[in-house]
Amino acid sequence: MPEPADHISLLIVLSGPSGVGKDFLLSRLRASGRPYHLAVTATTRSMRGGERDGVDYHFVSGERFESMIANEELLEWANVFGNYYGVPKSQVVDALGRGQDVILKIDVQGAATVRKLAPDALFIFLAPPSEAELERRLRGRRSETADVLRTRIEQARHELQEAETFDYTIVHHTDATDEAALEIEDIIRHERRRNPPRVVAL
Repeated sequence: MPEPADHISLLIVLSGPSGVGKDFLLSRLRASGRPYHLAVTATTRSMRGGERDGVDYHFVSGERFESMIANEELLEWANVFGNYYGVPKSQVVDALGRGQDVILKIDVQGAATVRKLAPDALFIFLAPPSEAELERRLRGRRSETADVLRTRIEQARHELQEAETFDYTIVHHTDATDEAALEIEDIIRHERRRNPPRVVAL
């Protein structure tokens, strides 16, 4: 369903520590059928099982990513555990121009960068039920070395302290992804009625 002519697009930043379930939640929002534009992050890391290029991530070479940085093609970017991640600026600007609400799934470091560029964006922090549960999820991946895992756990603990800088915090329980997705949709509906509205210019 097209948005009304006076609809002001929202830029929604969904963030949280590694292992909190951002990808699962994004898949629920994608399946909802709502006319969101879910920004696809570019990365130099290897593709994981079940991931699709151009849907889950844009998988690019290190050389291509560095070219994107040099040409200022990225809204934000960071080196995370030895791999580059960044959001191509054009897809965000184009979608906002079409009147779509844009959802960015980025880490806490990236959210801080976007906050400087677009302070009127909507920032939602995804939190685990507890630090112990987050550590259990990270250890359950079994896809990293012990050193990388320790670093991820320590960084996640630090990132949890940044929740208070976000507009909203949603606790994501493993068995309640649908509920968390509905909570995000409720927040978006509420923010659309905000007066004055959030206006983002990139």
